[in-house]
Amino acid sequence: MKRTIVIASSNEGKIEEIKPSLLSHGFKVLTLRDFPHVPINEDGKTFRENAEKKARAVATLTKFPVIADDSGLEVDALSGAPGVHSKRFSHSGLDADNNARLLSLMENKTNRRACFKTIIVLKESSGDERIFEGRLDGYIHTVSEGESGFGYDPVFIPVGYHETLAQLGSVHKQNMSHRQKALSRLSAYLKLSDV
Repeated sequence: MKRTIVIASSNEGKIEEIKPSLLSHGFKVLTLRDFPHVPINEDGKTFRENAEKKARAVATLTKFPVIADDSGLEVDALSGAPGVHSKRFSHSGLDADNNARLLSLMENKTNRRACFKTIIVLKESSGDERIFEGRLDGYIHTVSEGESGFGYDPVFIPVGYHETLAQLGSVHKQNMSHRQKALSRLSAYLKLSDV
């Protein structure tokens, strides 16, 4: 019988990035769409705090092992903002509005360094928790460009490239993304463990 694991998210883009790794290890994968009434309060001050809160809340309710992540964009010139508020950086919280607000705040900034960070928490059946981190360094573009991806992909240029993540496309992003780096570490752990 397949082991069941829950991705503590209903974000389609995030699920599509995480799910293949879990399927490759033989898991039956559920998401928050299967548990729409799980109360999650993401009020942590760090990505790790938020990921831990999600993992614990979902594990308590479902009794399954849980993968929870929190991730976002940190911009040097904005003292690390949007950070944990990446999803709700603008009034609407829509990707286009978040990007527009970011570009507006960056208008006269010469230091455009930024990074995407991901923290993945694996809450095991035993109650143990494992932490996996990933990071992608880059710069904030002066305009929004590209149709692929989601979130801040249209305004983020990875180090060593001249195009945004949204221009580079999903296959390219999969190979370099902060979430993929954390997932690779998680995958290495899953090979050796009995979650």
